[in-house]
Amino acid sequence: MKPFKVVADYEPAGDQPEAIAALVSGVKNGDKFQTLKGITGSGKTFTMAKIIEAVQRPTLVISHNKTLAAQLYREFKNFFPENAVEYFVSYYDYYQPEAYVPSRDLYIEKDASINEEIDRMRLSATFSLMERRDVIVISTVSCIYGLGLPETYRDMRITIEKGKPLDSEDFKKRLVSLQYTRNDAVLERGTFRVRGDIFEIFPAYMEEAYRVDLDWETVAGIIKFNPLTGETIMDYEELSIYPAKHFVLKEDAVPNAVSRIKDELEEQLARFQAQNKLLEAERLKTRTEYDIEMLQEMGYCPGIENYSAPISGRNPGEPPATLFHYFPKDFLLFMDESHVTWPQVGAMYEGDRSRKQNLVDFGFRLPCALDNRPLKIDEFESMLNQVIFVSATPREIESKRSARIVEQIIRPTGLLDPLISVRPTDGQMEDIYREVKKRIEKNERSLILTLTKRMAEDLTDYLGGLGLKVKYIHSEVETIERVEILKGLRSGDFDILIGINLLREGIDLPEVSFIAILDADKIGFLRSATSLFQIAGRAARNANGEVVMYADKISPAMKETIDETARRRRIQEQYNEKHGITPKTIKKAVSDILTREIEIKQEAAQTETAALMNSFNMFIESDRKKLIKALEKEMNEYAEELRFEEAAVIRDKIEEIRGYKSFTGKKQSGTGKKITGS
Repeated sequence: MKPFKVVADYEPAGDQPEAIAALVSGVKNGDKFQTLKGITGSGKTFTMAKIIEAVQRPTLVISHNKTLAAQLYREFKNFFPENAVEYFVSYYDYYQPEAYVPSRDLYIEKDASINEEIDRMRLSATFSLMERRDVIVISTVSCIYGLGLPETYRDMRITIEKGKPLDSEDFKKRLVSLQYTRNDAVLERGTFRVRGDIFEIFPAYMEEAYRVDLDWETVAGIIKFNPLTGETIMDYEELSIYPAKHFVLKEDAVPNAVSRIKDELEEQLARFQAQNKLLEAERLKTRTEYDIEMLQEMGYCPGIENYSAPISGRNPGEPPATLFHYFPKDFLLFMDESHVTWPQVGAMYEGDRSRKQNLVDFGFRLPCALDNRPLKIDEFESMLNQVIFVSATPREIESKRSARIVEQIIRPTGLLDPLISVRPTDGQMEDIYREVKKRIEKNERSLILTLTKRMAEDLTDYLGGLGLKVKYIHSEVETIERVEILKGLRSGDFDILIGINLLREGIDLPEVSFIAILDADKIGFLRSATSLFQIAGRAARNANGEVVMYADKISPAMKETIDETARRRRIQEQYNEKHGITPKTIKKAVSDILTREIEIKQEAAQTETAALMNSFNMFIESDRKKLIKALEKEMNEYAEELRFEEAAVIRDKIEEIRGYKSFTGKKQSGTGKKITGS
């Protein structure tokens, strides 16, 4: 295996070296739980990378949403270019789970749009864990949901050696049992094709394909090649091909699995008949017998995950195999933003259970479907080896469990925690107006935090009426539009952004120097000490950062935030003075949403898209179709690279082009592909 090696243009600075040394010592001493209490902007990700380099362990990093996971994935990819950095999140762009609503007698069939690239990356993660130890997997809570058994996944792989015999007919059958589809016309991910004595296989977990050349049923050559250009990339002496899906079934395991499913079906039918639930019994019998027939004929059926317990031989109530089962026992876990991620892990089981219970009670699924589930919190804990919680605001449960809590409060940039003051609510609008005007004169931005969506919208109207450039953001604003708004704030399209709790973790806005928190003394989640710390952290990227809490009294959460921020600020000032550091606002390039369209065209100057853009006539239908096809290809390429903002710009251009009828200037409605980055 290759050793983990961090590649960066800088070395640990500030209090990073002490934090790294302390946490590495704890890992090597066998401490199960530790906490990295790192403030915003202190370089926690770099600290995590250096710990991985020091301990040389396979590592899982869990984040609480896809956006932050994607950000971590890109950062770790940059830090570890020579190692396997993988991305494991839900592969659904859109997901409507199967459900039944008894009060309305409404059955909702499962409907989903699978992101093929994320599906590949999930399979790539498990493939890497099977083949090597220098693996870092960045995941959301998807890692606690059931996967196929790693033993089956490993045992069903096909190993090919150069110079060894290989029966071509048997090889075809084994590829089909691994859920690869034969397609002799087009080689796509998860397919294989046969041309005489040459097999070409496109593994579901790779971006390249393999070519296996047989000579009288003997392997004469194995190469990896680019499936688009045909260019040879590498020669192999030996090759392993893993399944195209996580849920696969050995041929000799089918009879036993089917037998268990039939036994459970008989038991449930008897139960329904005893309760005089004849409709439910007939419904369950029809659906399950169809699935059994598919399993016997194909070794697979839609919704096979609902039979994962009888297929794997698990007893009712036993936890499913998950991504954790693919890791070696000595793996290291970082739980990023643990104050949010840990509670999220604990909440997954009950929500999943309540939905599936209705499906079982009304004959849509066998009881074994209940065992296709996320881990319970105690099961999750039992899977852990060693954990480092990472948060600026760890909760008491993380702190109490930790053998050590390591603080990281010095920013390499020298920036200080913001000044915090408390001002009365009487006259707060006039005060806010004065403060934001000061920032506008300095070309700086402001955030205002409210408690409700209505308040955010009304305040936007009020300040807009005073001649200020202001926008609001909340949960009803679409994900892509939120990105546009945040970019607009940074680039100066407007000066003030009003929101609720969407401006806390993971938002990087160095231009923001002023934050106003309305109703700061209210008791509740949005004004807890954890939330106030996270909100204040948004002003810590600017040398002039200041936070004003508008309240008529000082709540315990406010006092804790003010006191702790003041303590950190004193330590930071002392460090800066000792080392002669002058804090400077972070300078970070702004990719202006409004000019990205032009940038995309410039990047594609030598492509078919650029040529079409130059010669395309809006009112000629054939031109429109050609351009849309080229743009969709480019959009998908951006999406595969997780560059969802750029993909969204192209999506909007496609929508615009589709909105015209041939030979007329009249627009028509159109629908385009949905691109999601969250």
